[in-house]
Amino acid sequence: MIKFLDLHNINEKYRAEIEIALKEVLDSGIYLLGKQNEVFCKNFAEFCGAKYAVGAANGLDAIKLIIKAFGFSAGDEIITPANTFIASMLAISENGAVPVLVEPSLDTYNIDPNAIEQKITSKTKAILVVHLYGQTADMDKILEIAKKYNLVVIEDCAQAHGAKYKGKPAGSLGDAAAFSFYPAKNLGALSDGGAIVTNNEKLLEKISCLANYGAIKKYEYIYKGVNSRLSEMSAAILNVKLKYLSLDNARRKQIADFYLQNIKNPLVVLPKISCPESEHAWYTFVLRVSNRQKFQDYLNQKGVETLIYYPIPPHKQEAYREWNNLSFPITEKIHREIISLPCNPCLTDGQIEQIVDIVNSYRG
Repeated sequence: MIKFLDLHNINEKYRAEIEIALKEVLDSGIYLLGKQNEVFCKNFAEFCGAKYAVGAANGLDAIKLIIKAFGFSAGDEIITPANTFIASMLAISENGAVPVLVEPSLDTYNIDPNAIEQKITSKTKAILVVHLYGQTADMDKILEIAKKYNLVVIEDCAQAHGAKYKGKPAGSLGDAAAFSFYPAKNLGALSDGGAIVTNNEKLLEKISCLANYGAIKKYEYIYKGVNSRLSEMSAAILNVKLKYLSLDNARRKQIADFYLQNIKNPLVVLPKISCPESEHAWYTFVLRVSNRQKFQDYLNQKGVETLIYYPIPPHKQEAYREWNNLSFPITEKIHREIISLPCNPCLTDGQIEQIVDIVNSYRG
């Protein structure tokens, strides 16, 4: 079986450096908010083309902290794509704001900028852009709309480590950006983790306080904060892996390019690159197939593991049952048909050739 993702193999090549980094943490006796966080956040901000970064416990917390720091009022509206992972919506809801869903483009799976403006009301305060599957959204149009209506632009970069939009890294395109370091991400920790990236120093300072119980210094609290910090262990591991992220992403691109050039099955819809001047991070390689279950069963029988990101759209989830009657036809079509092929940097050339042959042999 060709695994969809083999985390053991992905991390094994960094083992020696990770063990050295972890020993340094153990020897230091400092396990939170120490040197490892300081170094990683500096390096990660630089990688993202931004001035500042601060760690968080996970990607969901990273989005929540950004929204909380902007101080939106209960009932304020934040626009986000209807086909996002539920974390984007949860971050909005948990801050007392209202998610306003917008259909994506069927070609790119990212929010359709042409559908945003009609959803803007007097209560709209922000656009939460999700760079889904590793491809940046159409930011020129989105930023133009945001400027017109004086809206904050927040990037959900949980799947876009190293992606670029017309030469600018994901994370540097809006007012602030949230990243996830869940183990399966392009830059994954060995546990959960997250970060916020921004060029706004005052926002960064507020988020740093909010993430540490609201403390300006020990036992002095100026905000009603939360406890959401990146551990020194995770920061040390991420700092090791960050050095190799561009190389790993380059391998993902090689695999994706091979798929795009060699999969010729008319029953399969391949992903499309929205802008040739931009760089896709290929967090996952997403196909669309009309009879997905049959296709997935076929690949499984032939020894190829696949995953679905995601089978049920957020507005059809029980958690948002009050929205279950809403209709988003493009979103629902995407969630019915999408399926992801293996696209991780540990795949061999022989494995990707085998995957292509199996996909091309599928007859429905």
